[in-house]
Amino acid sequence: MPPKAKFSKEEIVNAALDLVRAHGFGALTSRALGTALGSSARPIFTVFQSMEDVAQAVTKAAKELYKEYVQKGLAEKPAFKGIGTQYILFAVKEPKLFQLLFMTEQKQVPDLSGILPLIDDSYEQILFSIQRDYKMEEASARRLYHHLWIYTHGIAVLCATNMCRFTGEEISEMMTEVFTSLFKTKKAGNNHD
Repeated sequence: MPPKAKFSKEEIVNAALDLVRAHGFGALTSRALGTALGSSARPIFTVFQSMEDVAQAVTKAAKELYKEYVQKGLAEKPAFKGIGTQYILFAVKEPKLFQLLFMTEQKQVPDLSGILPLIDDSYEQILFSIQRDYKMEEASARRLYHHLWIYTHGIAVLCATNMCRFTGEEISEMMTEVFTSLFKTKKAGNNHD
């Protein structure tokens, strides 16, 4: 009969998530997690097979937290700007989790069309919001999304790494300016087709 678990899976994941939030993903070790739980590392392994399993659960929990930000962004008007703002806000409020989800080196280097679906589970939902709100064909919406993600990701990385700080008003103005320019360029291009 296996030993009774001292901690629930949720308690272990929450402690691991807090550890990563405070010190980064590299700090997630069985010893550090045991210490965070006020225990040895042994009770972790009555619930999880390995630290790899704990790491996967932490990544999943971080993705769920990020999805809450995406949902807030989708509820804003315009939704696409709301999502971009929430992406940056996630980087500001949860820099270590942002780094885990969006700044981790990939095993294989995908092209631009492959990276967003790979790192963001909400990709299709965000793409649809652009098509719906701006009456765009999928290819045009995808291109606009890619351009604006590169720009928004740059701002978010600057925030997540404490390289630069922006006010909410500055972020809003920058995003509006770039979106407007790209949108006008796309519309002008369509008028000449």
